[in-house]
Amino acid sequence: MAEPLLEARELHKSFGRVRALRGANFTLNAGEVVALIGDNGAGKSTLAKCISGVLQPDSGEIRVGGSPVELNSAVAARAVGIETVYQDLALAPDLDPAANLFLGREVLRPGLLGHLGFIDKGAMRERSGEAFGSLGIGLQSTASPIASLSGGQRQGVAVSRAVMWASKVVFMDEPTAALGVVQTRHVLELIRRVRDTGVSVVLISHNMPEVLEVADRIEVLRLGQRVARFTAAEASMEDLVGAMTGALDQAEAGE
Repeated sequence: MAEPLLEARELHKSFGRVRALRGANFTLNAGEVVALIGDNGAGKSTLAKCISGVLQPDSGEIRVGGSPVELNSAVAARAVGIETVYQDLALAPDLDPAANLFLGREVLRPGLLGHLGFIDKGAMRERSGEAFGSLGIGLQSTASPIASLSGGQRQGVAVSRAVMWASKVVFMDEPTAALGVVQTRHVLELIRRVRDTGVSVVLISHNMPEVLEVADRIEVLRLGQRVARFTAAEASMEDLVGAMTGALDQAEAGE
């Protein structure tokens, strides 16, 4: 049996007296979309931040491709192929889409001009256009600032940036939370396209219908622990809500 692409084992994380993670586990296989769900305070964001290097767990182990890794920063997570699309998108509103895709990774012009720090905007826009095209993202103008784009287009830029640099995994934190119906449909299709490029996706969401529609598998956290795993095709809304609230455990105990 193949090793999971990404695995968290027995992660613990406390903030003072608050125990956010209490031996949390998580598994992601290559080529799949896994939804990470749970009620507020279940530990979803803390677990995602530990895996993406923003936080360091107090104990436990994170493995990539079967090997233990130390993700002591977001840079370390990126080095092993993990990128994150945060709920606020972390885009620079005054810069154009290409500049945002290469933010902190700018392409310099060849020769002396590059040594002097001159940026090759043409090369960045060309590569950005290829990235948008591969995911089916249409922008009226790649020269317009991010602030002039719609919410769905901004989400597309943020996802494209993550996919461009991720070799293994993209975390998406509530990617449709502030979007309308049409924009939400585009983002869900975008998640499928990301998976089809060979990059696995971890979807953090409170929207159960969207989770059931787009995810291959679902992992449920409650009180800082993984309490259930489902194949999306076989799960129902009642299954998910029951696992999140503990009602499923109570029903099984009463059988």
